[in-house]
Amino acid sequence: MSSSLYGFRARAFACGIVFASAFPAAAFACACGCAVFDVGTSTLLPSGPGGTAFLEYDFLNQTTNWSGEHAAPSANNDDKHIRSDFMLAGGQYMFDEDWGAMVEVPVTHRTFVTTDPDNTGTFNHTALGDIRLMGVYSGFSSDMSSGLIAGVKLPTGDHTYANFDHDVEIGSGSTDILLGGYHSGAVTPDQSVSYFVQGLWQHELAIQDGYWPGAEINGAAGVSYSGGHIGDWTVSPIFQALVSSRGRDGGVGDRDNTGYTRLLVSPGLSVARDAWKLYADVEVPVGQQINGNQLIAPVALKFIASYSF
Repeated sequence: MSSSLYGFRARAFACGIVFASAFPAAAFACACGCAVFDVGTSTLLPSGPGGTAFLEYDFLNQTTNWSGEHAAPSANNDDKHIRSDFMLAGGQYMFDEDWGAMVEVPVTHRTFVTTDPDNTGTFNHTALGDIRLMGVYSGFSSDMSSGLIAGVKLPTGDHTYANFDHDVEIGSGSTDILLGGYHSGAVTPDQSVSYFVQGLWQHELAIQDGYWPGAEINGAAGVSYSGGHIGDWTVSPIFQALVSSRGRDGGVGDRDNTGYTRLLVSPGLSVARDAWKLYADVEVPVGQQINGNQLIAPVALKFIASYSF
């Protein structure tokens, strides 16, 4: 049996963590599908030369067994609970209006409860996740509103913790290619209402221990309003929709209980002052097709603090 996490596998959880910014990029190893965090929010989209450093925290609490399009009996899944705290430190730097680079370094704490006869118990583990290195090209227009992203996810995360299955590990053990893009623009003449779209594809290039995570594609589209103010802070409500599709795991992975397609909605809020920006959102699944039995979470929470220089 396996578990997913509001789309993320629970029993299978080689999640590293997130880029949670405008660039679709995250530091999860993510055999569980955490890459949905890789897209969504325009809070870190580049607007000119210079850099941004950021810290991110994401929370997932997988408690409900799901099969197909509906909740399923808990007895159908040996995995009962997965709680994950994802912490990420990252930075991006645009050398000019055309080229830039990004790095993300994640750490994950996970609690895993299972009644698997071969591994019954409650297990806690904290470890480095899979680091991501990416390059950005934004030279399609002078306002840097469109860009391409290409990079690699490194197998730096712990993928050998004895009490986690391959897809529950902090790291996937695989080296993955990352390819994506984004576009943003104004809806109103005063640019107070804007939109953005993003996409990111991830596929393994090299594997270890006979396990490979399913290929994954994630997309996001959203609108934001930047006309509000509280004192010296600019307040911007954001609403976005997220789509995530992941193939089944292979090799020694639990093929029958991996893979999914899901749609999520995510209201969020960004507040900014000078070089500082704070962002938070709630991501809620509104439709999902889950293979086999997997644990899901009813919501996911995201927080980002960034500083531009």
